[in-house]
Amino acid sequence: MAFKHITSRDNPVFKQLRKLLDQSRERRKTASTLLEGVHLIEAYCQTYGEPRLLIIPEGHSTVEATGLIQQLSDVDTMLLPTLMFAELAPVASSSGVMALVDIPEPVLPEKVDFALLIEDIQDPGNLGSILRTAAAAGVQVAYLSKGCTDAWSPKALRGGQGAQFVLPVVEGVDAVEVVHSFDGRTLALTMQGDSLYEQALRERVLFAVGNEGAGISAALQSAVSTCITIPMAHQGTLALESLNAAAATAVALFECQRQRLLAG
Repeated sequence: MAFKHITSRDNPVFKQLRKLLDQSRERRKTASTLLEGVHLIEAYCQTYGEPRLLIIPEGHSTVEATGLIQQLSDVDTMLLPTLMFAELAPVASSSGVMALVDIPEPVLPEKVDFALLIEDIQDPGNLGSILRTAAAAGVQVAYLSKGCTDAWSPKALRGGQGAQFVLPVVEGVDAVEVVHSFDGRTLALTMQGDSLYEQALRERVLFAVGNEGAGISAALQSAVSTCITIPMAHQGTLALESLNAAAATAVALFECQRQRLLAG
């Protein structure tokens, strides 16, 4: 293990880490990103092995972070002053350990029976939450349109809590082309449409969910086989006009999972 104590913001490695934090272009170019926190780093290690670099602050880390650092004693480690470490951490209350890791290539199943298409989601926390829900509901692959925020940004990774490590994520797709190429039912979650609870969801299915404000684009609504909605109490009142994208996706995906579990 190589151990480096960095105290200057002009250090080239620190400057590179700052770029990975702030720039999706740099993450794509180098196929690498930053993980913050014990849970995310452990989840990555379980699937892909050791990180390339550990980053720790001067002073005290949590007991859990100290234990993880000891477990990964063979990994190169960078020690930073507290303020410099805070510039890299995507949250104010960090557990005291970060890691530089390679972004894995998605490995797709031979046959996709349950897919999610995400169109133009802008908030990384929302995207991470949606991916976390999708992984829990048994989705086999998540397709992200060209207008989506980066699934591998530190904030999206924190929102996903490890979902990106178990759910294949295909970024930069043409949403309409994905729908046309999917061999099964394609459903878009919209404000107006057939009830979700009247759908037979045990067959091959792709759900499409849209942007936080604009929802599903007109082109994508025209491409899917069915537009569906989630029936709500007080339908149409301003205060309950719609569920947010993450909540609506959770309802739809777990309804699909419920039907499949009942089918045995």
